[in-house]
Amino acid sequence: MWEEESPDSFRRKLIWWLAGLVVVAAAGFGIWYEFLFHPAPAAPPTVAAPPAPPPVAAQPAVSHPLPATGGGNEALPALNDSDSMVQEALTAALGKPTIEALLVPQNIVRHIVVTVDNLERHKVAPELRPVKPTAGQTVVSTQGDLTVLSAANFDRYTTFVHAVQAADVKALAALYQREYPLFQQAYEDLGYPGKYFNDRLVEVIDHLLETPEISTPIQLEQPRVFYTFADPTLESRSAGQKLLIRMGPANARIIKAKLRELRAEIVSKK
Repeated sequence: MWEEESPDSFRRKLIWWLAGLVVVAAAGFGIWYEFLFHPAPAAPPTVAAPPAPPPVAAQPAVSHPLPATGGGNEALPALNDSDSMVQEALTAALGKPTIEALLVPQNIVRHIVVTVDNLERHKVAPELRPVKPTAGQTVVSTQGDLTVLSAANFDRYTTFVHAVQAADVKALAALYQREYPLFQQAYEDLGYPGKYFNDRLVEVIDHLLETPEISTPIQLEQPRVFYTFADPTLESRSAGQKLLIRMGPANARIIKAKLRELRAEIVSKK
């Protein structure tokens, strides 16, 4: 049985409950008022980091720098507009008859660069060569069942070899150095950014100088339209070395001598 509460006791408890509710309500109102009229200070704005500077284009690593010329910087045309200037300079260095007989006058710098780059490879695209095709067909001799490269074939290269032999290498090297930015741009456009064209040129010259001199008759095969070397060690050589072999040993010696002269002119002596 529960004891009944007196009216006075009930009224006192009721008064305390109401007082507690008032205190809680007042506290809640104070918090709301403070939030409404005195908002918390905003967080300081985040300072964005400055953008990183663009990367500096890497300069080509140079193994064989060109010699210092000591001259002023000559204004050069755009690469695609350089044919007339290059042809004029080559004509002054080699003579008009030689240039008319040998030079393909379109895309001269680009064709020189792509041909140099390909001489160490297995093939050189004929349509990208800076010189006109060698006149005539390959001259062969038949000895029984054997087909060999005829000594008469070497005469097909006479015009080219005489032009090389007569060339003023110092003048050609000076022309090359003066117009080198065009060669460098053509080389980078070919797919070699960050590479130095003069390094590639020296590398190819050294490769051509390693071409063996073959004085014995060279046996040929004709599996399709064109002749190939029957000796697989010869046929596997680069396009540039095979060209020197097809020229014959005497012509190859002349070309090699000029290549050595050119190499000496385009590499800094330090």
